[in-house]
Amino acid sequence: MEEIIQHIGKLTNSQNRDNISRTVSYATFYKHNPEIRWAMLASLVSRNAGYSMCDLKGDWFPRLLSKDTRKHLFLTYERANWLIFQDAYPQLLIYEYSKKQGKPHFDLLRYFGVSTFMVHEWERFWHEKDLKRICTSLIINEQHVIEQPVIKDGFYKKRIFSKVPFLLQDYMHFSTVLFPVESGEVIGISVHGFKKTKNRIETGKKLYTILFESEWSEEIIAFADKVTHTGSRHDFETYIYPGKKRETPFLRLSFPVIEHHKANTMDWYQRRMNTEKFYEPVKPLHGIVLTDWYKQKQRQLKIGILLKEWMMHA
Repeated sequence: MEEIIQHIGKLTNSQNRDNISRTVSYATFYKHNPEIRWAMLASLVSRNAGYSMCDLKGDWFPRLLSKDTRKHLFLTYERANWLIFQDAYPQLLIYEYSKKQGKPHFDLLRYFGVSTFMVHEWERFWHEKDLKRICTSLIINEQHVIEQPVIKDGFYKKRIFSKVPFLLQDYMHFSTVLFPVESGEVIGISVHGFKKTKNRIETGKKLYTILFESEWSEEIIAFADKVTHTGSRHDFETYIYPGKKRETPFLRLSFPVIEHHKANTMDWYQRRMNTEKFYEPVKPLHGIVLTDWYKQKQRQLKIGILLKEWMMHA
């Protein structure tokens, strides 16, 4: 057992190097274990984190945000995504190992600091094979995993979540999770009320619905299979605006690899917590084709920046 624990630990650390390796690892896992739909969802959300990171070094955002704000925003995205991967990837590997062995080994989860909530949910999944429930459980877990070390952490709270750009982004719905398809449409939802755990969980459930229960499912997954993730928004914008020049750079040419430390956090799950409320079905989704909305938001952003510059020099 010692050997398998070490192997999982090493693999997790090597694949948690940066946004690109995380995105690829989730997608590769899903290809081998399509019943674990959360892995595909996580890969697509990770792509969006990459887009947000690369925006910070693109043609426009440096004209709007200070160097310090951009650095702190990058570290916020990076920290949250690193923490989620560090917690979730051992779960995926232990599940895969259990599958190969033909018996559950979820007792190993405790060696990786995984919540007792997830130990119980994996055991339940092993017997019931409820695909949607295990995905929802992983969504619930990931959002609680980042709650204390990122959302409520003093550093991020002060530098990011109370700062004007974040409040503006939250209010303007610039913060959007997009699932592009080859036809040039973008499907998705805009995220607001990001600081509330419940809102983030609801967002995850809505994205699950789009990804696995909508008419767009196959096209979204086909696009992700076809288009290599570089972190740049250009990966998909070239399908929306054929011939458009690149406005955001490649992630690996723009950002260093960050050394993280695992925060010694308590298990977020407490025995009397009511987690069942998070499994309620989402309301029917409308207006998930965001192509026109996306084009308009991009225009608004650019006009806003040009207006700000004009006023400063007027």
